[in-house]
Amino acid sequence: MSKSLVIVESPAKCKTIEKYLGKDFQVLASYGHVRDLIPKEGAVDPENGFAMKYQVIERNQKHLQEIGKAIKNVDTLYLATDPDREGEAISWHVFEHLKEKRLLKDKEVLRVVFHEITKKAVTDAIAHPTELSVNMVNAQQARRALDYLVGFNLSPLLWKKIRRGLSAGRVQSPALRMIVERELEIEAFKSREYWTHTAAAIAQGQPFKARLTHYNGEKLNQFSFTGEAQATEVKQALLDAADGVLIPVKLEKKQRIRNPAPPFITSTLQQEAARKLGFTTRRTMMVAQQLYEGIDLGGETVGLISYMRTDSVNLAVEAVADIRELIAEKFGAGNVPKEPRQFKTKSKNAQEAHEAIRPTSVHRLPELVKDRLSVEQYKLYDLIWKRTVACQMIHATLNQVAVDLNCGSDKNVFRATGSTVTNPGFMAVYLEGKDDSKDAADDQESLLPPMEEGRPVVLHDISADQHFTEPPPRYSEASLVNALEQHGIGRPSTYATIISTLQNREYVTLDNKRFYPTDVGRIVNKFLTEHFTKYVDYGFTANLEDDLDAVARGEKDWIPLMNDFWRPFTELIKEKDESVQRKDVTQESIDEKCPECGSALSIRLGRNGRFIGCTNYPTCSYTRNLGDENQAASQEPEIVEGRVCPQCASPLVIKIGRYGKFVGCSAYPACKHIEPLEKPLDTGVTCPQCRTGVILKRKARSGKIFYSCSGYPKCDYALWDAPIQESCPDCNWPILTLKTTKRRGTEKVCPQKDCKYATPYEGDPEDVNGPA
Repeated sequence: MSKSLVIVESPAKCKTIEKYLGKDFQVLASYGHVRDLIPKEGAVDPENGFAMKYQVIERNQKHLQEIGKAIKNVDTLYLATDPDREGEAISWHVFEHLKEKRLLKDKEVLRVVFHEITKKAVTDAIAHPTELSVNMVNAQQARRALDYLVGFNLSPLLWKKIRRGLSAGRVQSPALRMIVERELEIEAFKSREYWTHTAAAIAQGQPFKARLTHYNGEKLNQFSFTGEAQATEVKQALLDAADGVLIPVKLEKKQRIRNPAPPFITSTLQQEAARKLGFTTRRTMMVAQQLYEGIDLGGETVGLISYMRTDSVNLAVEAVADIRELIAEKFGAGNVPKEPRQFKTKSKNAQEAHEAIRPTSVHRLPELVKDRLSVEQYKLYDLIWKRTVACQMIHATLNQVAVDLNCGSDKNVFRATGSTVTNPGFMAVYLEGKDDSKDAADDQESLLPPMEEGRPVVLHDISADQHFTEPPPRYSEASLVNALEQHGIGRPSTYATIISTLQNREYVTLDNKRFYPTDVGRIVNKFLTEHFTKYVDYGFTANLEDDLDAVARGEKDWIPLMNDFWRPFTELIKEKDESVQRKDVTQESIDEKCPECGSALSIRLGRNGRFIGCTNYPTCSYTRNLGDENQAASQEPEIVEGRVCPQCASPLVIKIGRYGKFVGCSAYPACKHIEPLEKPLDTGVTCPQCRTGVILKRKARSGKIFYSCSGYPKCDYALWDAPIQESCPDCNWPILTLKTTKRRGTEKVCPQKDCKYATPYEGDPEDVNGPA
């Protein structure tokens, strides 16, 4: 009995690793986490050293049983789950389960990590095993215990004080606070008008523009000119003074060097994929997981990138040597710096043994593997490859020119600036994106015509331009991840989960790729910031994360850390349970009297969101929509112009129900006709069942998108996946659908259960019937 058993997280890696290691190794998957805390009170016992009660996750019971059977026939167990704290915890849970079943007697148990799924990386890891990191396991247990204690104690309080079904989390609550505070900042913002003056001039036959910087001897600021009359007067005065020419009086030339960005870590990959590819954080991590676990390149399955959950910007010496070699071959030796570039890792807890996200072989060019990748896989691999290569290339060199031009006298000065890229260096391969930049033009090459001091240039015109200050932009996924990282909230593996949790709990919505807090999200944040201020404080959350990282490094004990958090937290829960009333949380006083009874009005939270209501309820039932200062909600609903009920010919009206606004018959309850406020989208695909209707894209009450026949209820044909008007080549069913899975990406699939036809889809799934 000399065979060894290797446990990995994902089944996608099993065959590849087994092939690399040979017949003496069996590779099985845990399919992610195998145990979790029991889902009820008492799973963590603060009075008994925070002892935890675990149970096997039901869906993975069979996988643990398979591992239990296999362990009986081997001498050595290699725990090879992912190289991060989650992976360490999964390995520990597998180990603890097998130990409880008494299946590890006379077995050698070793820990190995695969930073990439290549033959060299896998065989090297097996040749240099380590042991389970007790410190990393303790840190992960502490995180899980904290999340459990916060959730099981704070969530019931939210049910009492706001409404049932709500929840709060240790990390997601500060993230919600960020989004709500930004919205409040936008709502409180007062826009200010200001004017600028731009000269359109010509030198050496080439047009250029210059901005007014000084007027009447005074340096201008943003609000020097705040009205049209003033700006027009200044414009005319400048035109009169110039008499058709501007005089260059000062030319400044300097050279600027721009260095490349570091290779990707988890957060920067998520941000760039959002900016450049439009990917969500979850989508980015899903596709990166596929690239890491392995792609069939035609007879060989190999991981294309290194492990994608990392906060280290280090690159292996061998990898850097390969990158420098490729740069010399593909872009010329002049683009290779004398010494390899070194980048400093910002995270205090980054493990130096870990690497940044990079191609496992930089010589595996994106265009060479494109035919083996889905569209999404190719886009992300191309992004990672370019960023990795660029980070080891020579800097870019830019020549900058600034010219001051007098207008009539030295008291009126315009300034023109321009830059040219004299040597693009790394910019020929990759340029980092920006969030909400007002200086997007900075990266665009602009060229000024040659000018000489004292030699007049022709002034064509001067424009006076009106502007208004703008509020700070709402968070996108990229900018929210960046803000979380800057504040030290969360870690590489948690950003996608934080964002999806806020959306799933309907605390925020994502509209046009920007986050908006819902009414419930606002109320929850108000309650937490007013009554649990310390626990949603950015600094407190970041410091707690640092303390947990210190536990992972073996610098702190986790039990005292838990005690320091738990004792004051549980006392505060008890205090707020007794002292805070529901109306203190769900109602907000406003300086306005009820028009019906004269009592004070307040903003209240109802099942359909916030509204304005009388504090004398139920004696007075006056209400109106929030933001509607003139019309009470109790008045007649809005009539849909030009339409009548298709069932009884009564007028149709816009109503509000538990799921928001909808169109209903005004004759209700005699007629119960209803329809969505947003019309279903016609996909243009003929229904394959009745052959007369068309497939419509609809939204369920839960918000989930589905597709169904326009002939409903006569025809009940429905789909979850987007249809395309293309018949199945295997069974001749009139349509195919687009199905996206974590393992296979986006495919064209036959919707018939008995047909197994599937083929990769070369295109963006959001281009079909619009985004979901």
